[in-house]
Amino acid sequence: VNSTMERSVATARRRPTPRVAGPGSRARGPPRTSKTYHAGGWRRAASSLRGGLASALRAVSQEKGGSMTESEVSHQVDVDLGDRSYPIYIGENLLDRGDLLRKHIPGKQVLIVTNETIAPIYLERVTRVIREADPALQVESVVLPDGEQHKNTEVLMKVWDRAMELRFNRKATFVALGGGVIGDMTGFAASAFQRGVHFIQVPTTVMAMVDSSVGGKTGVNHPLGKNMIGAFYQPNCVLIDTLALRSLPNRETASGVSEIIKYGLIWDADLFKWLEENIDSLVDSGKPEFGEAIASAVERSCLIKAAVVAQDEREGGIRAFLNLGHTFGHAVETFSGYGTYLHGEAVGVGLAMAADLSARLGWITEDIRDRAIALVQRCDLPTRPPKDMTPDDFIQLMAVDKKNVDGSLRLVLLRGELGTCVVTSEFENAKLMDTLNEYCEALG
Repeated sequence: VNSTMERSVATARRRPTPRVAGPGSRARGPPRTSKTYHAGGWRRAASSLRGGLASALRAVSQEKGGSMTESEVSHQVDVDLGDRSYPIYIGENLLDRGDLLRKHIPGKQVLIVTNETIAPIYLERVTRVIREADPALQVESVVLPDGEQHKNTEVLMKVWDRAMELRFNRKATFVALGGGVIGDMTGFAASAFQRGVHFIQVPTTVMAMVDSSVGGKTGVNHPLGKNMIGAFYQPNCVLIDTLALRSLPNRETASGVSEIIKYGLIWDADLFKWLEENIDSLVDSGKPEFGEAIASAVERSCLIKAAVVAQDEREGGIRAFLNLGHTFGHAVETFSGYGTYLHGEAVGVGLAMAADLSARLGWITEDIRDRAIALVQRCDLPTRPPKDMTPDDFIQLMAVDKKNVDGSLRLVLLRGELGTCVVTSEFENAKLMDTLNEYCEALG
């Protein structure tokens, strides 16, 4: 570990943990010195991202100071990818900001892709504000069935069919209005239609806001594996209206919070401690503190994700850390049938199993393991796989994971202090089997 990282980690430990005060008080997230962050400056802020979020955040904030002039945009995070860089706008009532969307629509043709759940709530509104921003735009839509079980090439074809019927050209823009499934499918549709058209992410779930809408991973599921067919394809922008989360069922909210827990475990110990103190405010949209708390958590998560993507867009290195719990979780989703578990619920199971294995290997303390599992449980998320899933089922399904190299199973595991992890195939298989046997009620 180099000296720069050591100083960064030491600084992170000294920083006080932010907390949400009682009802009616302002819910404060991690401290910041400005409201505009530039993820690309991260490389100059710290020689290593892992464990250095606190000092890097301050350096980046100082590097790109100032604030947004748009009234409802409370925060902006920039994903620095050279000529493919793009902003993440975060705020309230941004679904009414057709002018923001218009800035990122280079042509005259717009196809809004949404689902049967979101369409009655937001489709007319978003269509209207885009048309009002520029009456010359042709704004059309396609509504897909809702749910992970519909994330496949057959349903995806409906997007291409609609674009073909409308005779859309290469300057068209696809707008993903919905959760992670819609975002992944719209991005993949955009990447392939006429070999690539523009697209915009407008996420409406916690999961999509903090994870899937940022970073350019797009795709669909295959019967033998989750997200096995897809492409890296970056959006023109991401527009996050946190007020949309008020209408989410608590189950959907908790599912997304599992990804925020992941960020705390792999990168940001202060975030994890803040979550331990404020998790109840994040998983219940009826609480008065919810709005402030979730906005802080979304902003922090986007900052981490944007910084990682700026360093490693195509998951050749540190971006793989973002898959903590996902190897186990994807196996659970595939085994149980897509849609039985929400993605974040399966990730919750995976986080618990990854923490358990990390402790069995002696890589983390039992205290860190117990805190990780307890935080997942406090979200009302499952921490065990389906009762009929066996260790052998896990092994077979994890064998096709995208992180594997030359037939070797690679896992993201916690190692060291809270907020650090590794991607490795160098672990004792016997310890892995101990975890699988412990967590599987059906032993085969």
